[in-house]
Amino acid sequence: MPSAYILANVDVTDVDQYENYKKLSTVAMQEHSAEVCVRGGSVHVLEGDWSPSRIVLLKFSSVQQARAFYDSVEYQAAKAAREGFAVMRMTLVEGV
Repeated sequence: MPSAYILANVDVTDVDQYENYKKLSTVAMQEHSAEVCVRGGSVHVLEGDWSPSRIVLLKFSSVQQARAFYDSVEYQAAKAAREGFAVMRMTLVEGV
């Protein structure tokens, strides 16, 4: 079964309030066995006009596991805590 990745580009508008989202999303990641590949860190654009400010890359054992994470009660609480404090762009990608 192929692995799956959730790739997010986050524009944080309130760093202090975003910390609560990070705590809650960490609980959801742990609960759903997400492997954190990237969470923040410096970004260096190599090609194109994409200018991400904060990248998060999570690995899951399957698309179903990634969806279970995203749809979970734990992650829904994190999303609610993030509202108004960050703009999230997130995609689920099937891996190999």
